[in-house]
Amino acid sequence: MSEINEKVDFSGDLESIDVSNPLMFQQDAFRTVFKRLRDEAPVHYCRESAFGPYWSITRFHDIMAVDKNHQDFSSQGGVSIGNRSDDFQAPNFISMDPPKHDEQRKAVTGVVAPINLAKLEPVIRSRAAEILDRLPVGEDFNWVDAVSIELTTQMLATIFDFPFEQRHKLTAWSDLATSSVATGGTLPDEDRREGLMQCLSEFTELWHERLNWDPAEHNDLITLMAHNPATRDMDPMEYLGNLILLIVGGNDTTRNSISGGVLGLNLYPQEFDKLRANPGLIPSMIPEIIRWQTPLTHMRRIASNDVEFHGKTIKKGDKVVMWYLSGNRDESAITDPERFCIDRANPRHHLSFGFGIHRCMGNRLAEMQLRVLWEEILTRFHRIEVVGEPVRVASNFVRGIAELPVRLHAK
Repeated sequence: MSEINEKVDFSGDLESIDVSNPLMFQQDAFRTVFKRLRDEAPVHYCRESAFGPYWSITRFHDIMAVDKNHQDFSSQGGVSIGNRSDDFQAPNFISMDPPKHDEQRKAVTGVVAPINLAKLEPVIRSRAAEILDRLPVGEDFNWVDAVSIELTTQMLATIFDFPFEQRHKLTAWSDLATSSVATGGTLPDEDRREGLMQCLSEFTELWHERLNWDPAEHNDLITLMAHNPATRDMDPMEYLGNLILLIVGGNDTTRNSISGGVLGLNLYPQEFDKLRANPGLIPSMIPEIIRWQTPLTHMRRIASNDVEFHGKTIKKGDKVVMWYLSGNRDESAITDPERFCIDRANPRHHLSFGFGIHRCMGNRLAEMQLRVLWEEILTRFHRIEVVGEPVRVASNFVRGIAELPVRLHAK
């Protein structure tokens, strides 16, 4: 693996471009190359990469078209560009097509039903308040550890009804799941597998416990899966796969949006001024944070048939990568897309949650966590000042921030 100070270079010919390089995302150097692909080769074939050959789809409306077309573009086999046939196999419902996808997804959607979200909001608010009240004002600290990870981990523990005092295991397992060499991480496969098998072991104990629980009274994710006909007979690796999906979906995306929002408001301080002057802008700011950060850079599909797309022939079996991060920067679909703007006319016009049958089931929960957190922030602090460069994760899948040094200014 190259070092972060070895700058990536995409100045060569189009055919040589490989946007799967994790360093590009760690260096936050994606803008120029994705713009070049959108302008010159919106359906681009990379013949050689660390992850094999693949097609890149980089324009907003093209990504939407692929995402909605599960007949021609299958999710089987995984949704990351790095998924390989010899990789750690733990299938989950996002890596399935109908009808099995629909049945397993439906089994767990109850946890984010409107009635349950309403019950969760005061829980989130009290936890956000407790976290914020513990923060040191006027001193430098890492916002990611103190706030982003802590709030999302507490929420994960709640929706799994996981032992609260052991909740940091959930963060560790989420990091394990997204740290494979296949997405740009450096963790040896043996260590990663060992950690994820420990995850399976502990959740299997909880599964057996929840078999005796009444799902009419308990709507945590494990109880829902243990009692639903579509999921109660899953084999262990499929159970692990769905656990990983739900842990990562509930952790990485929200935690990096929490960090990304603070960074965006610092890079565009006039937006922080707007927010202080009008806290009523929070509901439009939240989807803008999620668009601007784009916490998952891409989703992958496999062509089920030969498909003609914009004059290119995508062959059956080809890997097709929808670069959400590029689509969310597409000038033809979003006005001034590089700019972080908290009062956009149509802030939900973004790709971060996907489209079609695989649209993120936890989108409303993620938005609610961010909204409540920012409501509580504005009652306490005049400013969250970023006092150093963010440290970004080396991954072509999770657009993550590992460190964000900040200093709080009281009201």
